[in-house]
Amino acid sequence: MGVHVRVVTPITSRGFRLPEHFDGVLGPQDTVSHVEIDRGPASIECEFDEMLSVPDTVRRIIEAERDGVDAVVIDCMGDPGLKAGRECVTIPVLGPCETSMNLACMLGNNYSVITVLERLRGQFENQAKVFGAWEKFASVRAVDIPVLELEGDPEGTRQTLTEQALLAVEKDGADVIIFGCTGMMGCAEAVQAGLLKDGYEVPVIDPVPATIRVAAALVASGLSHSKRAYELPPNKPVTGYDIPPLHGYKSAAE
Repeated sequence: MGVHVRVVTPITSRGFRLPEHFDGVLGPQDTVSHVEIDRGPASIECEFDEMLSVPDTVRRIIEAERDGVDAVVIDCMGDPGLKAGRECVTIPVLGPCETSMNLACMLGNNYSVITVLERLRGQFENQAKVFGAWEKFASVRAVDIPVLELEGDPEGTRQTLTEQALLAVEKDGADVIIFGCTGMMGCAEAVQAGLLKDGYEVPVIDPVPATIRVAAALVASGLSHSKRAYELPPNKPVTGYDIPPLHGYKSAAE
C-alpha cells in the first residue's frame, strides 16, 4: 500500500510550487499532494512573514489528517507552524530545516546553509541551536536573490549557488551543503556537480525532496512524533481563527 505525503506551501503566491515539482520523488505507488495557504504572505523572508503564515499553515495540516493523509511536509525552511502542527495531529509533520540539518549532521562533520538573503543568518543560527544541530554548524551564506525571483534566471541562480557553496567549503570548512530556501528545489544536482569539478565530493541537500522521503520512511516504519512531547492544545475558545476540529479534541462549545 502506498504512502500519501502532503506538501503544504505556506505562502499565497500561486504557481510558486507546481505538482510536477514532485514527480519521481517517491515511488509510483505513492502520492505526493500539494496545497497552498489562502491567508498569509506572498513569500517568507523574515520572522514577520513567518508569523503571518502560521495560522493557515496549521489549518492545512489539520485538514491533511482529516483527509486521510499519512504525513505532512511544510514547504519552507523557516518550518513555520511545525510544533503547533504536531500538537494538532497524530500523523508525522516534518519541517525541511529541522530534517535537513539533522541529515547534514549524519553526512559530515560540518555543514553550511546557502540561503536567499543575508538577513536570514540569525534565523538559521537560532534554528540550528533549537534543532540540536549547532555543534556542526559552519556558516550561512546568501545568494542575495529574493525568493520570488529565484526562477527568473535559473542558470544564474544555479551559478550563484555553486559559487557560494564553494566559498562555504573552502572558507568555512563545510563538508555538507543545505539549501536555505525551498525555492531552490531542483538545483542540488547542478551545485553538487559544480563542487565536484573543483575537487570537492560534497553532498548537497535539497530540503523538500529529502524531507518528503524521510516522511515516507517514518510512515513505513510506523513512527510519528511523540504525543508526550506534542500534546493536544488545551480545550478553550478561540476567536478570529477558522480552525477545523482537532482529532480527539472538543471545542469549548461542545
